[in-house]
Amino acid sequence: MTDYALVLTANYQDKEWSIDGEYSTLVWISAGAPPTQAELDAAWPTVDYNNQVAIVETTRRTQYEAQSDGIYFAWQRGDATEVEWRTAVAKVKANNPYPPAP
Repeated sequence: MTDYALVLTANYQDKEWSIDGEYSTLVWISAGAPPTQAELDAAWPTVDYNNQVAIVETTRRTQYEAQSDGIYFAWQRGDATEVEWRTAVAKVKANNPYPPAP
């Protein structure tokens, strides 16, 4: 199901509008015609994918800090190996894969 508010937020940042879930509740405040429901539905897979990628990247960043960054600095000090660090990085990536492209 298309998240119309998310599509509008992503693709029409410079426009003013209001929506309460369903397309039929769209109030277009900006000049010009609003996007059609078909246009928003067509844009949804890309917007959803980009949103999922952003979530994965945020999660990875947090997990790198918690699980691999310390090992990296330990490796730099000679207290761990590069293999240990790369293994920790690979584990974070494996646990947080990117979604398939639309």
